[in-house]
Amino acid sequence: MKRLVPLALAASLAACATTGSDTDLASASDADWTAPKGEDGRAPYASTYERYPGRPTALVGATVYDGAGGRIDNGTVLFRDGEVVAIGDSSLSTDGYARIDAGGKFVTPGVIDIHSHLGDYPTPSVEAHSDGNEATSPTTPEVWAEHSVWPQDPGFTRALANGGVTSLQILPGSANLTGGRSVTLKNVSSRTVQGMKFPGAPYGMKMACGENPKRVYGGRGRAPSTRMGNFAVNRQMWLDAQAYDGEKRDIGKETLKGVLDGDILIHNHCYRADEMALVIDMGKEMGYKVTAFHHAVEAYKIGDLLRENDVCSAIWADWYGFKMEAYDGILENAAYLQREDACVVIHSDDANGIQRLNQEAAKAQAAGRRVGIEIPDAEVVGWFTLNAAKAMGIGEMTGSLEPGKMADVVLWNGDPLSVYSRPEKVWIDGALMFDAMDRSRRPVSDFELGQPGEGDVK
Repeated sequence: MKRLVPLALAASLAACATTGSDTDLASASDADWTAPKGEDGRAPYASTYERYPGRPTALVGATVYDGAGGRIDNGTVLFRDGEVVAIGDSSLSTDGYARIDAGGKFVTPGVIDIHSHLGDYPTPSVEAHSDGNEATSPTTPEVWAEHSVWPQDPGFTRALANGGVTSLQILPGSANLTGGRSVTLKNVSSRTVQGMKFPGAPYGMKMACGENPKRVYGGRGRAPSTRMGNFAVNRQMWLDAQAYDGEKRDIGKETLKGVLDGDILIHNHCYRADEMALVIDMGKEMGYKVTAFHHAVEAYKIGDLLRENDVCSAIWADWYGFKMEAYDGILENAAYLQREDACVVIHSDDANGIQRLNQEAAKAQAAGRRVGIEIPDAEVVGWFTLNAAKAMGIGEMTGSLEPGKMADVVLWNGDPLSVYSRPEKVWIDGALMFDAMDRSRRPVSDFELGQPGEGDVK
């Protein structure tokens, strides 16, 4: 008889969760919602996330990178009840905590991916799973990425185990000028996407510049077919949104109004420096702000402008040249941005890349070193932890090891900026969700368990 394990290990712990009440969680999620509530007073599709049970834990003797630029040698990290309690040197008392000897190892905050399509483009990559682009109109602010997320995507657990990823933002694709709402998730196994939703995280809205919308719509003989057409469609969309009074519900305009009110963050797919500069000006004209330009291979050309306008660049280490707008990408992009004191985030946009964000950051650091820009390891760790959290609007809750923040923690078996290192243990809200040394703490999804074969009980 084939034994079925629902969401292998992790879901079996859900009933034992020890976090706050559903009411508390709903309140946190509702705080960022400006549209009408349901009959029960809750936001639609509110987070039902509850942290898994954990125990007071002390990581002792590690090299600790706090995500905010700090490094502690022979450090100690204490967490309990889902929160970081203290971070310091070996003098910290560990009474009342389960001690883990982390000598010779490294500790960082949980890895955060600001740009992922897991769940919307899950594995296996087949047409039946292609749910990231609603490519039926150049502007689709009415769609929400979470309504396509398949929680059983094996990519989630691989990102946890191989990459130490504890939180991630799922975005719609980039076929459209306005692709719809993004959703921020905790990287835990759940039967529903609501059970993964990061409580209190603001929504984002995906926009796109350049070649993608031109190709998708201009290639069909439809507007827009040029970059000036892209801008004209976007400007008219914002003017229409400004006039929306909410008297008759329009779910697309509710999202746009949320952006104009500052409750929903703009994440803009954009490659060329000139287009990024134009988008910044369009935001000033229409009354919104871009939180981060994604991919941004030419960001190095306008680092000062991005810094002055407080816009992050979510970038790859070395993807370039695969289309004309990516032609001017350089390996030193992140380093030149860091030199200008602009915000750098290393992102994936890829089911494999999300498992190696630490290595991608190290590659970008090395490219800077080759041109004489030395960036300390402690700052580079921030590229895939705190900077990502800040750009996603969750920097007050996670992204760094600070007292009172969520205990999203990775214990690495070596230097996290080395290709030879990988996560040994990963905690999310203080619950041990992955342990390379314990097979029972290596979660897999139902889908990975396979289908009943010949001879199995049907």
